[in-house]
Amino acid sequence: MLVLSRKIKEAIQIGDDIELKIIAIEGDQVKIGIDAPRHVEIHRKEVYLAIQEENSAAAQTVSVDVLKGFTQRNNHL
Repeated sequence: MLVLSRKIKEAIQIGDDIELKIIAIEGDQVKIGIDAPRHVEIHRKEVYLAIQEENSAAAQTVSVDVLKGFTQRNNHL
């Protein structure tokens, strides 16, 4: 993991397209501005993990339902 120190209004550049800028520091909270192309999805980590869990659960449910439907159709042939 790369660890960098930045002050207010200083930035970090990621590749050619993404810039992270320190907007404010208030107590134990840091406000970060992110400038990135629209196609880049940006989420807080806890939201990203929740999305991954939902996607995984949905994929497992769909797989079981598809498999059940497939076996039921083949049993009638």
